[in-house]
Amino acid sequence: MSKKIAIPTNGEVLDAHFGRAAGFTVFEIEGTSARFVEELSTIGLQHQHEGLANMFKNKGVEVLVCGGIGGGMINGLNAVGLKVVSGASGRVADVAQAYAEGKIISSGSVCQHDHGHDHSHGHECH
Repeated sequence: MSKKIAIPTNGEVLDAHFGRAAGFTVFEIEGTSARFVEELSTIGLQHQHEGLANMFKNKGVEVLVCGGIGGGMINGLNAVGLKVVSGASGRVADVAQAYAEGKIISSGSVCQHDHGHDHSHGHECH
């Protein structure tokens, strides 16, 4: 049985900060293979837990594979049945394939700082 995963994307690489990602790449995982499905734009949805969660659910995504992510976002995604695997990095296609092969184990990488309302500051979460 296959499942869909989504990875926050910046060009061809995983966007290390989930909440700022302008897009996500969706892959279908079948056995140990990852197949590209589509790219989703999240313009206007950054840091909006409910909006992002609903978009992923509507697209059939079950798992989000990311780098750093805030605890509030994790709780919001988990609340609608989405699994979060954090601590990943690298090229999006490589991350998807590594997940398919069972090589990515969540590090529990959670951002612990206050995001506030000014998102122009340059912090990174890993």
